[in-house]
Amino acid sequence: MNIVCLDMEGVLVPEIWIAFSRATGIDELKRTTRDEPDYDKLMKFRLAILKEHGLGLREIQAVIAGIDPFPGAKEFLDALRKKTQVLILSDTFEQFAAPLMEKLGMPTLFCNSLEVSPDGAITGYRMRIANSKLSTVRALQSIGFDTIAAGDSFNDLGMIRASKAGFLFRSTEKIKADNPDLPAFEEFPPFLAAIEAAL
Repeated sequence: MNIVCLDMEGVLVPEIWIAFSRATGIDELKRTTRDEPDYDKLMKFRLAILKEHGLGLREIQAVIAGIDPFPGAKEFLDALRKKTQVLILSDTFEQFAAPLMEKLGMPTLFCNSLEVSPDGAITGYRMRIANSKLSTVRALQSIGFDTIAAGDSFNDLGMIRASKAGFLFRSTEKIKADNPDLPAFEEFPPFLAAIEAAL
């Protein structure tokens, strides 16, 4: 039985931290997993900047409220979910993702959670599991699923490489150049066709 595992940010919806960077004018927050392979290092960097500027969950959620999925993302997911099971594997946080999942038709999402103080300051974060995307794909395989995986960032490569078929979607030129054997797509219709062919 097949299950498709997709990254969320950069694939189905815009990068939340980039949108927040634009809204606040804090350029350093544009840094994402496309730029920094070490997620723990990236999050500590982000939390330090939030603290420095006195920004918290409320401000980030206000920006997220104005984010819409990429054009065609919901239709892509709807078409794919008619063919097979789909699981969104993301290193985002449940406090960020909920309104975006609603706009995408409530697909199943596995992600992480933030530690938030009563005044709304983000004090830390809890990863669901170490190497969450690759660990989840391996767990799915251990219970009889064949996985097909796709994403755009460094932290997606493990699950993509471990799956029976894997794709890059709207990735960076560097990641594509470093992984020339992985089929790479920029638009949803050919991406959907490639996944369907792999089922």
